[in-house]
Amino acid sequence: MERFEITGGARIGIANASWPFATLKVSKEKLEVNASIVGNLVFGPNDVVSIKPYTVLPLIGQGIKINHRVDSYNQNVIFWTFKDPLVVINQIMQVGFLDKSYDDNLIDEPSVIEQQQKGGFPIKKSVAIGIIVVWNMLLLLDVVRFVTSDGKGTILGVGAIAAVWGILFMAVLSLLSKGFSKLILKEGRSASDINKFLYLLIFICCFILFQMFLFRSWSK
Repeated sequence: MERFEITGGARIGIANASWPFATLKVSKEKLEVNASIVGNLVFGPNDVVSIKPYTVLPLIGQGIKINHRVDSYNQNVIFWTFKDPLVVINQIMQVGFLDKSYDDNLIDEPSVIEQQQKGGFPIKKSVAIGIIVVWNMLLLLDVVRFVTSDGKGTILGVGAIAAVWGILFMAVLSLLSKGFSKLILKEGRSASDINKFLYLLIFICCFILFQMFLFRSWSK
């Protein structure tokens, strides 16, 4: 077995991605936990101290805990899986990744080190901050309008609609345009790293917009 890949969930720090929004990919040279928007972590053989079974609840709350020594990553890294954690660890061993974990002569690939230095969060920090600021400003406009109109109408107005449309537009454009995805994602990352999250975001935005349309229609 040269490579091993499995779909599941993941917890990085206190952030959690449920099934099927995380993927574990393992080769002799690299172990990757891609938890979509939660984080994309890459480990070389020397980075992993040990991989242990981790169980909260049988079947629905079980997985493997990756104990590592990468300073730029959160120390709490868990991959959730419906498979027996011991079976998953055995498959990782069959690939050969764990056989190198304690070899001090190993040199990790430059691409692995470079990605670790950028951290696990895939979106540029400036973009994430900008989205949060604009989102809150648009919602604040609705609050101000609602208060100044003595509570008449609905608190979800043009600002809320514009905020949701903006997120929907960014999600769709990230999937369709490589140029746009490069603007919002860190170097070396692509929309494929977070495509499951983007599809979910598009669904949620469309659902919210539909509910807003119905609510505004009924309130007239």
